Formats: sequence, C-alpha cells, structure tokens
Amino acid sequence: MPELPISNCIRELRAAHNDMTQLELARQIGVTRQTVNAIELGKYSPSLEVAFRIAVVFDRPLDEVFQYQKG
Repeated sequence: MPELPISNCIRELRAAHNDMTQLELARQIGVTRQTVNAIELGKYSPSLEVAFRIAVVFDRPLDEVFQYQKG
C-alpha cells in the first residue's frame, strides 16, 4: 500500500497536552481509538470534518496539524 501524501504531528500534540491518550482524543472528536492510531501512522486520511475537529481540540490551525507533501 502506498504511503499517503499527508503527514501530521498529532502524536507530538497529544504529548504536549498532558500526554493525552489516543482514546481521550478519539472520544473528543467522535471516532475510535483505532482511527486515531491509523491517522497518526499515516495509514488513513481523515475526513475534512475530523481533521478540523482534531485541530480544534489542540487549538491549532489545520495546516499546523496536517501537512501535504506534493509528488
């Protein structure tokens, strides 16, 4: 399976927020812990709505949480 062109810094943001667990983040954004794990590992691209929810939890602009690599 090819790697997705979207990367993120969710793991680092969770660590900076009192070592928030994947489960705690998942509950706040309305997805499963497994979904958060897949997003963090770059195995799954979140919907735009979920991406915004994540950015809101960490009070960061969307482009600070997710980065798109061309080509």
